[in-house]
Amino acid sequence: MTIEKGNFGTIDKNKNVQYFILKNKNGMQAKVITFGAALVSLTAIDKNGKWEDIVTGYDDAQGYVNDVCSFGCTVGRFANRIRNASFKLDGKEIKLTANSGQHQLHGGKIGFNKVLWNAEPFENKDNRGVIFKYLSKDGEEGYPGNLDTRVTYTLTDDDELKIEYVAVTDKKTVVNLTNHTYFNLAGHKSGDVLSHKIQINADKITESDSDLIATGKIVKVENSPFDFRKPKTIGLDINKLGMGYDINFVLNKQSQSELSFAAKVTEPKSGRVMEILTTEPGIQFYTGNFLDGVKGKDGAVYKKHEAFCLETQHFADSPNHPEFPSTVLNPGETYRHLVVHKFTIQ
Repeated sequence: MTIEKGNFGTIDKNKNVQYFILKNKNGMQAKVITFGAALVSLTAIDKNGKWEDIVTGYDDAQGYVNDVCSFGCTVGRFANRIRNASFKLDGKEIKLTANSGQHQLHGGKIGFNKVLWNAEPFENKDNRGVIFKYLSKDGEEGYPGNLDTRVTYTLTDDDELKIEYVAVTDKKTVVNLTNHTYFNLAGHKSGDVLSHKIQINADKITESDSDLIATGKIVKVENSPFDFRKPKTIGLDINKLGMGYDINFVLNKQSQSELSFAAKVTEPKSGRVMEILTTEPGIQFYTGNFLDGVKGKDGAVYKKHEAFCLETQHFADSPNHPEFPSTVLNPGETYRHLVVHKFTIQ
């Protein structure tokens, strides 16, 4: 068997949180849990044959209950920020729960990262995984429609971690799901990520204001700190931005829903390389700007810029910007989103 199952702790006094460890033929392992359908551990080998856990996390379920950083979790119903926690749908104003000042962030006060999912493990010849299921009821955090959601993690023998999202609704709504894993390819407690080299396949970003919410303008990255069209270190221009990077890149695509190259990250000392492909139109690059001594797993204490996120998704505040790719989901339609993390050694 290449799937191990166990108890990751309890929440609400008597609800068990299960973990599943997926193992491939090369020795790579991914650990996921039913709380928040979260990725809590991912091991990758370096050029010297050493294995390291390359994602931030906590030792047990209670860490994820108390978490304010969204470590490794599934984000929904709507990733990123929605201005004034409201939008119009067919002329009717939809009021959401605000949890970031007057705005909504990552689905509200109890988003998909703070609920218990049902889980079904599976395996076949070349891969193994877990299907997580959750029914978000009509009105949850203000969103219309009963949203039936599936998130499938798959670990392949080609050292790929795939995450696939599928959702259907019984009432017109908006959907934007993603994964919020924080990576450090040198190892999750190895210090800052400023020497990582990153390439992002995007000529443009969605401009954001002081609240980190999209203004609606799409601007070119050329001659700016946001130009990652060719690989450069995260730290090269980060001091020009104050806190660091937290911006959505508009991915270069031939067609909106094709699976295509989004980003590539290389860690020079370990030689670890992560390549990301996605069907989504955007990718949010975040450099752990608000990590302020977060106590994590294995005795780790995560500080500013000691991990990064590359969250494939639709653009922030899309329901308030009809010029952006639509996040509307109608009854009879199926929301689909696939992201592939491919690991190699350089």
